[in-house]
Amino acid sequence: MGKIMRNLDIEKINLELQGKTPEQIIAWAISVAKKPLVTTNFRPYEVAILFACTKVEQDLKVIWCDTGYNTPQTYKHANELINSLGLNVHLYVPEQTSAYRDSIMGIPQIEDPQHAIFTKQVKLEPFNRAMQEHKPDVWFTNIRSGQTAFRNSIDVVSLSKDGVLKVSPFYHWTDEQLDAYLEENNLPNEFKYFDPTKVLSNRECGLHS
Repeated sequence: MGKIMRNLDIEKINLELQGKTPEQIIAWAISVAKKPLVTTNFRPYEVAILFACTKVEQDLKVIWCDTGYNTPQTYKHANELINSLGLNVHLYVPEQTSAYRDSIMGIPQIEDPQHAIFTKQVKLEPFNRAMQEHKPDVWFTNIRSGQTAFRNSIDVVSLSKDGVLKVSPFYHWTDEQLDAYLEENNLPNEFKYFDPTKVLSNRECGLHS
């Protein structure tokens, strides 16, 4: 399937999707997909992509890779959204417990050689395992322009390094536009979020780059 997606004219598709609503973009992607899914970590504004996706395709697979280091507020927020939106969640967690990791390395700083091992254990391995098991051809994400240098270099539709069609319906949206979208649809948001792998908010952890 990755080979088929690599044959798509990504530049042309992005031009055709200009001015479309997130729901219209999602509907287009669903129409060309056989095995679509959306990934989430329930960080701030994730509710937007989850609401929009399930509005178009209620049973869409939702892959949640839980690092084990989320805040109590994030877990409460996740539980609320899973129930209120009826999310079809497939949960993936690290092979090691956070208690085990805390006793071995804690949460390494970015300059610590163990930081790469930590990131692989808590985020990359569970994510790669999920992708191997579900083998999607379309992957919905909530990445947006302005978040990192890499994310500024792509567009609404791009190809992952594995040939999966990556679709980011809110790519060009600002926080203010998202705030209005959440208010219009009476959706909750949660800002007390912690990603132990990034350290800096404008740093990639390796999933998207």
